[in-house]
Amino acid sequence: MSVDILVVDDETAIADLVEVYLNNEGYTVHKFYNAADALACVRRTHLDLAILDVMLPDMDGFTLCQKIREDHLFPILMLTARVEDMDKIMGLTLGADDYITKPFNPLELVARVKTQLRRYLRYNSGETAPRETAEYDFRGLQISQTTHKCTLYGEELGLTPLEFSILWYLCRKRGQVVSSEELFEAVWGEAYMDSNNTVMSHIARLREKMHEPSRKPKFIKTVWGVGYTIE
Repeated sequence: MSVDILVVDDETAIADLVEVYLNNEGYTVHKFYNAADALACVRRTHLDLAILDVMLPDMDGFTLCQKIREDHLFPILMLTARVEDMDKIMGLTLGADDYITKPFNPLELVARVKTQLRRYLRYNSGETAPRETAEYDFRGLQISQTTHKCTLYGEELGLTPLEFSILWYLCRKRGQVVSSEELFEAVWGEAYMDSNNTVMSHIARLREKMHEPSRKPKFIKTVWGVGYTIE
């Protein structure tokens, strides 16, 4: 099965380097140097993942990410030369699934791409994890590992594969407090390295989609200094 990846970066050397490494993995790369051409590609092409630079000549990568998220749920990775936490949080809040800071090791980028693709392709295939409850249903929240759908009070939530995985893990651990470290390592499949902002940003986005009040959420509750729980 062909895997199509969008790469958008106005630094041709970086875009070309990313293309070479992804092609070596057998992926089909759609490479562009500006947001306008990238959006045109998104409209006409089935894509499985996007890699977006933050600094583009015609539109910043955060806005491009937001526009893609209006109609698509495939994973988005942000490339950024900035290291400030607020930049990372902004990207995650607007719909990105991961970020990597320049300069980066191309092998690390490929590894992160593979992690996101495994989750996304499994999400779309309807594959069910072995020896695991296939569905949870409580207090108006229904989430199914078989169909990879989640509804709240009968309304389907448009969750990305990453958001689905976070909510599924919390439901699986219902009644227990899950630390940010445990949640990150279980969902992202990587070692936890001071990534609390990453987890926090995705929890905030999940609550927003669930129309949860930030101060008194009904479902995903924060246990300050410990982690998160669904009771």
